[in-house]
Amino acid sequence: MSVDEPRNRSIRSFVRRGGRLTPSQRKAIDNYWSLYGYDFQQGMPQLPGGFDAIKLEIGIGNGDALIHMASADPGSLYLGIEVHEPGIGRCLGQIHQLQLTNLRLINHDAIEVLEQMIEPAMLDRVFLFFPDPWHKKRHHKRRIVNQRFRDLIYRALKPGAAIHFATDWQDYAQWIAGQFLGDERFVNCGDAEGYIECPEYRPQTRFEQRGLRLGHGVWDLLFAKK
Repeated sequence: MSVDEPRNRSIRSFVRRGGRLTPSQRKAIDNYWSLYGYDFQQGMPQLPGGFDAIKLEIGIGNGDALIHMASADPGSLYLGIEVHEPGIGRCLGQIHQLQLTNLRLINHDAIEVLEQMIEPAMLDRVFLFFPDPWHKKRHHKRRIVNQRFRDLIYRALKPGAAIHFATDWQDYAQWIAGQFLGDERFVNCGDAEGYIECPEYRPQTRFEQRGLRLGHGVWDLLFAKK
């Protein structure tokens, strides 16, 4: 398993937290990365065949949503990008325990993966759930959703394929909507503000469920490539 070290001073949309691996997470990385992981490289390695669609989650966290979606959709191949090793380790353990054959992980910066590994018109769906909102105005430049990101997503999606966002920061939801509603290359699949009801395939996290009980909002958005 390679270590993703920044090679330049480009602005990152994430902070590399130094979370300590548990023994089970370290064991999962040592034993299962060669089975379910792809190191960063130029071009995508040979993917397993026999799937109807290829779907990508950017920033899998601990992998709960990705595991849920892949388990419920065995006809699709799921790729997950994450930079934090504890999340990678936990997800690898779940993949192996459930014997999921339709899931692969990449431990690297998502923008560089989109640039260097994902082929044009390769993806049937992209998921970006609860990205860091960088809520302070001076940090907005670090938000992953920007012109460069839209260009990369447009390149990666098949015609008619879509990107699904979810965030619990209304300001960020409005930021995302403004980015995509103003881009003529994408079709709004939601209401006039860009919002949709949470699809059944996206599981609610425990943190999200607690927030909803307290009256906090969660916003889902969906935009398709023309």
